[in-house]
Amino acid sequence: MNVQLDKKQVAEIIDEIGTLLELKGENPFKSRAYHTAARAIAALTEDFEALVERQELHTIRGIGKSIAEKITELATTGKLPYYDQLKASLPPGLLDMLKIQGLGPKRVILLYKKLKIKSIEELQKACETHRLAKIKGFGDKTEQNILKGIQRLRTTSQKHLYPKAREAAERIRSTLASINGVQECEVAGSLRRKKEVIGDIDIVLSSTERAREVIIERFTSHPDVDTVLAKGETKASVILKSGIHCDIRIVTASEYPFALNYFTGSKEHNVEIRSIARKFGWSLNEYGFSYIEGEAKKEISRIPRCKSEADVYRALGLAYIPPELRENMGEIEAARKGELPTLIEEKDLRGTFHCHTTYSDGANTIEEMAKGAIKRGWSYWGVADHSQTAAYAGGMDIAKIKAQHKEIDELNRHVKNFRIFKGTECDILPDGSLDYPDSVLARFEYVVAAIHSKLNMTEQEATRRLVKALKNKHVTMLAHPTGRILLSRDGYPVNMLEVINAAADYGKAIEINAHPFRLDLDWKFVKYAKSKGVPIVINPDAHNVDGLNDVQYGVGVARKGWLEARDVLNTWDVSEIERFFRIHGS
Repeated sequence: MNVQLDKKQVAEIIDEIGTLLELKGENPFKSRAYHTAARAIAALTEDFEALVERQELHTIRGIGKSIAEKITELATTGKLPYYDQLKASLPPGLLDMLKIQGLGPKRVILLYKKLKIKSIEELQKACETHRLAKIKGFGDKTEQNILKGIQRLRTTSQKHLYPKAREAAERIRSTLASINGVQECEVAGSLRRKKEVIGDIDIVLSSTERAREVIIERFTSHPDVDTVLAKGETKASVILKSGIHCDIRIVTASEYPFALNYFTGSKEHNVEIRSIARKFGWSLNEYGFSYIEGEAKKEISRIPRCKSEADVYRALGLAYIPPELRENMGEIEAARKGELPTLIEEKDLRGTFHCHTTYSDGANTIEEMAKGAIKRGWSYWGVADHSQTAAYAGGMDIAKIKAQHKEIDELNRHVKNFRIFKGTECDILPDGSLDYPDSVLARFEYVVAAIHSKLNMTEQEATRRLVKALKNKHVTMLAHPTGRILLSRDGYPVNMLEVINAAADYGKAIEINAHPFRLDLDWKFVKYAKSKGVPIVINPDAHNVDGLNDVQYGVGVARKGWLEARDVLNTWDVSEIERFFRIHGS
């Protein structure tokens, strides 16, 4: 049985079916069954393809026989008529409306039934003419919030999260790299610099002249391409089915290092590099070095041959600058002085701490998550399920805490060369106090403090709230410090420098929440935290085993923030972690 769609793709469609059923006003249990099945698929630790082939999906908890049959059909054929018919039965604009912050399925279907609103454009007009006030529960404030949400959605509509762009880019790049005559092929632009939000995809290739026509044709006819915008001899531009704009540029082998460097950027970095080249009497562009006309001969240095980007930087008297650092934030001066950091790599990580299990809102058990960590080659892993106030996420009461700790103790006795740490993601209450009293916090080996409620704060209120939490002797690290959700919700305003200073004063760590929707602490503040001696923790905020893989995105943020392995807490060995938790934790 040939599987056409992978686990992730199937889970997304099954979850969307649940949403479509909500929009149709179907029995809540029916829609909930699809959402539950989607989570069960995402949480699978067994081989998805094998389960499909053996027709054993119905044996998985959370997946009923009827839904299992639909999953099998979808996975093996790539299509599901039930899904197509469901989508066709509703105006397509309703799903778009769900992208507006604050609008869930119940509100969207209410607007459709009461006011016949079936698109974002119609919704905007209804808000501007105050038609929503006719519906109970909607008022002036709701209309203003929806209008703000629409404006934000339009502002971010051409932006894409890093993982989505990287996956799309890699499918294109791997296809082009396999063409006979392609010598080198690399993704450039903000994607190569690992920016958290991507505008478009740039791919640079070097090839033989004979291969160019094939490259252009293969690119523009790629299965992922939706629309061809331009098609020339050495460059082409398309819109992918994912909605991302993608350009390719073909150059010669001698031009390639310069083209890759130029199209990687950033613009500000490139400006500084070109100004250095002028001091040698050279002009620098995407094709190479050239002599500046009219310069005195004695002032012109001989142009070197460059076979790589490292050669380009070397010619300018600089050490090679990793792409992540090319933001004109001190990297050029550091390269001149030989003071660039040896950046952290994913292989340096030995474990992680902010993870959820079935004890709160996670999809996998402690044992399953621990096995996932062991499979990655880690030597430790920490659980941090939600505290009691987060009832919406299954927050833990005292009975749950006792049961969880008993299970962890038992697992630690039987698992060799691996350590499970007892932690909690404890809510920071509006006044800055912690969700558990000190007597309960003392039960944990570490405490991850986080804000999840009352996000509408002034900068002064948010800063004071975070700083007070950091003062608590039981708090070990601060989670997603701004609360932002990329392309969806701005973080609350906060004086991050003051918060970092407080973490330094009280000996606390700050996490880079590696979930691709967050990537918070922002890389722009990571370098400052390093300068203050604040340990950074790369945490995936994983809610299933696959979520552990998100640490890779946190590593990208850490690299942009100039971090070396030693700057990151979870590169330390078990004994060092235990010591840090004893001194700075619960």
